[in-house]
Amino acid sequence: MHTRHVAICLLAMAMAVRLSTAGAEGGQPRPRVPLADGLPPLAAAEVMSVPAGFSVKLLAAEPDVCQPIAMCFDDRGRLWVAEAYSYPRRVAPEEARDRILIFEDTDGDHALDKRTVFKEGLNLVSGLEVGFGGVWVGAAPELLFIPDADGDDVPDGEPRVLLDGWGWQDTHETLNAFTWGPDGWLYGCHGVFTHSAVGKPGTSDADRVKLNAGYWRYHPVRHEFEVFAEGTSNPWGIDFNEFGHAFSTACVIPHLYHVIQGARYQRQAGQHFNPWTFDDIKTIARHRHWVGGQWDQADRERSDAIGGGHAHAGACFYLGGSWPERFRGRLFMNNIHGARVNEDRVTPTGSGYVGDGEPDFLFANDAWSQFISLQVGPDGQMVILDWYDRNQCHHGDAGGHDRSNGRIFKVVHDRAKPQPVKVDLARESDAVLVAMLGHDNDWFARHARRLLQERAAAGRLEADTARLFDARLSGGPVRDRLRAIWALHAIGRLDELRILRLLDDADPLVRSWAIQLATERRSVSPALLDRYGDLAERDSSPVVRLALCSAVQRLPLDARWPICTALVAHAEDAGDHNLPLMNWYAIEPLVAMDPVRAVSLALDSRIPTVSRFIVRRAASDAVGTEAVVARLLAADSPTRSWILEEMVTALSARGRMAVPKAWQHGYDAVMADGDEAVRRLAGVVAVRLGDPRVYPLLRRRLADRDARVSERLEALEAIVAARDEATVAVLHGLMDDPAVVSHAITALAAFPSEQTPRVIL
Repeated sequence: MHTRHVAICLLAMAMAVRLSTAGAEGGQPRPRVPLADGLPPLAAAEVMSVPAGFSVKLLAAEPDVCQPIAMCFDDRGRLWVAEAYSYPRRVAPEEARDRILIFEDTDGDHALDKRTVFKEGLNLVSGLEVGFGGVWVGAAPELLFIPDADGDDVPDGEPRVLLDGWGWQDTHETLNAFTWGPDGWLYGCHGVFTHSAVGKPGTSDADRVKLNAGYWRYHPVRHEFEVFAEGTSNPWGIDFNEFGHAFSTACVIPHLYHVIQGARYQRQAGQHFNPWTFDDIKTIARHRHWVGGQWDQADRERSDAIGGGHAHAGACFYLGGSWPERFRGRLFMNNIHGARVNEDRVTPTGSGYVGDGEPDFLFANDAWSQFISLQVGPDGQMVILDWYDRNQCHHGDAGGHDRSNGRIFKVVHDRAKPQPVKVDLARESDAVLVAMLGHDNDWFARHARRLLQERAAAGRLEADTARLFDARLSGGPVRDRLRAIWALHAIGRLDELRILRLLDDADPLVRSWAIQLATERRSVSPALLDRYGDLAERDSSPVVRLALCSAVQRLPLDARWPICTALVAHAEDAGDHNLPLMNWYAIEPLVAMDPVRAVSLALDSRIPTVSRFIVRRAASDAVGTEAVVARLLAADSPTRSWILEEMVTALSARGRMAVPKAWQHGYDAVMADGDEAVRRLAGVVAVRLGDPRVYPLLRRRLADRDARVSERLEALEAIVAARDEATVAVLHGLMDDPAVVSHAITALAAFPSEQTPRVIL
């Protein structure tokens, strides 16, 4: 590959000159067709199409870097890269040769001219981050920490296993995409077809955290691990926007998710760990980057016009401060099948966001390109990691992986003149780091926050550092105030007095973050509980109510009732993208705890999804069914209708149960309801409950050739499930009824009868 024909290279460069500019500054680039079939490193950079005003620089390439799978920046602006030679399989220890490299641009010419090997002999590396005196490495089945307290780029000892039990059944879905969150936790992703049971070494199976498909976090000081949110498919990218909200890119299923603490998202496969989930939150995207097939050439060609394909990797909000303003806050992601970088616009709406696709930002114009990660550095430019391989799928060596390739590119806005970016934030004073929280390049704010957290954990904060935050909490842009809140929390100085003041703030983002951070340790004071209840009742912002839904899931069950009761009284939240289900996830455990109280809450709720799911969950056991039936008998016809619908759904998923006492006494009243739909649904419920009084009614409905076919079949399904022997004669009489005859013949298989063969014939 390294000696590919000169003619191809010259053609690629010529095409790049024509294609890499388009209209005014920031105009969209045009792709080259057809794609090049592999190019030398410099030619690969030259052939890329980018918006006018941008260019692509080659930072490093083979043989200096091969098989790059993860990267991060340190506090000196150096780029750390993990090489994954064993991917996509874990090899024997003696064969392990994955390693971690450190790259540096010493003269500011957009070329990484200094390279240091930090650690070799690793196995199945998939995640990388630095901080707290060492390097954090994901290498299933372990989360490792490699100490380097003196920062001399030489490990102080062997890697320490912080967590084990990470699965690698599907090795492109292991722990990945490490990044420091605004709250001071290390975040990462996990795919759906890999099954993990995570815990500290020696943890019993019963005490391990089960995980497949979702987002996790690990606290670097307290060494606590937890699942942040569940679901999606194979996420390989997570980043935080200007307001600290997490977003993730995923493969195969819809690609874009606003990741909320405690949420459960649409899964590519499998079931949620909680069987009472009932429904999950869908993508925020109002678009797709693929047509939905993707497995044949025609589908790929059709996908090309809308984004290139379903295989997304990496997520990066541009918050660098060096590109034109229109790019700030846009979410960029790599599209592997499309050999490009997609651009999405996320816009606040309701409690969360919607996502819309923008024209693609960058075209590699090279079929071998496989961008896998992208980040903004201290110079405000975007660095892109390219796995670079003809094979786009996760096969073993037999599938044709080329282990000799790897590239690192930088997308540069042309107004950024080459100049050394000499930073060493660890040498700065606390006061300087606090001032950096207002930097226009979020890179400085993120690193300053983490360094302050490290100093607090080590007891090295200067005496008056916490005081420097107070002025920042009450004035200035909300972005800078949030950064101050996050940093104050990270250093352990966001006390309850400050939290209570923040809960009265005029900005809902501030109030919502105060709630999330105050509930981090899964307990709050009575004073805060009272404020939560008041906010749940009176706060006008759905963003605040969403934070409360997340927070309530972390509280003891007894403490949830008043907050949940106030939250579900907001009828305006019924159509929100997140709030109906987030309320349900908070309430669900309460139903089994006290079904009578829960069913009362369902009848008072102004959010229909919550009302219905409470009834469905309650009707899933005998005690809850009694509570549901008691309220059913006292309800009006419209309420009876939806209660019965949920009872049908719940009872269809379980075996026959004893007839509840309330039903025995109230059957006649329900069956006499003036609403025909209520009577029909009540008949189905009666069968599910094993009440034989309804069988004659259902037989008559089945035999009624003037009734709706759907209602006749509903009656048929019910009495077949009940094994009502008297139904045989009715079924025999339907052999000349074309509307239901096929269903009747099928149903007769459930009722042995010597007459059936003759009747059918």
